[in-house]
Amino acid sequence: MPTFKIFKNARQTDSIQGADPKKLSDVVKKVASEVAKIDAGGDAGSSSTGKYWLGASLPRNYIDVTESVDVRGLDILNYETSKGTARTLFKENKPTDTDEQILLYIPFQSTLKVHSLHITSIPSSDAQEDDELPSRPKKLKIFVNRPKILGFDDADSMQATQDVELSEKDWDSKTGTANLELRFVKFQSVYSLVLFVAESEGDNEKVRIDRIRIIGETGEKRDGKIEKISHDDD
Repeated sequence: MPTFKIFKNARQTDSIQGADPKKLSDVVKKVASEVAKIDAGGDAGSSSTGKYWLGASLPRNYIDVTESVDVRGLDILNYETSKGTARTLFKENKPTDTDEQILLYIPFQSTLKVHSLHITSIPSSDAQEDDELPSRPKKLKIFVNRPKILGFDDADSMQATQDVELSEKDWDSKTGTANLELRFVKFQSVYSLVLFVAESEGDNEKVRIDRIRIIGETGEKRDGKIEKISHDDD
């Protein structure tokens, strides 16, 4: 039997299985209505309205799988608490927040095939000296399937699954987003990522990351649960 799947902002919103012309017609009319609102400048839940943020276009055959992030197990080091938490980086709305240089642990509820990461870093507009403003990430190290967050010394010295170096041309001028394409063969069965910003642009001591999106394919749900590791021992 034919199956029709409807996606909005890279996420499935409806599914029609079998020969049901009335339901299919109703869904087509609904989608057409939302498209008309977008063309007219209205609110149809697009990223431009602030309701949902997808900073870069999706590669063919892959979807936004950020909803697979296990937010209960997120861990982050060296960030400015007044600007939000690790969960802030995965919010669905348009970004407005700033974080300092970070070392981020991202566990997943399902085992994923990760094709790429979208990193949004919107340039600051505050009236401060340039060297005091947070800047964009330049060098990043990505580690796969670590059981918990790494320390800064370990992250700096260990060999990463993939090293990424960004230049100005990698940042989209409209959305402030860089598309980090990964070596797909090394990201086939991923249950966690550690993202380490090793260096920022220029001589700035702070780095700004507003949003992170995980792009790829979802697999089976993981058994058991992931618990956050405490770092309050010292």
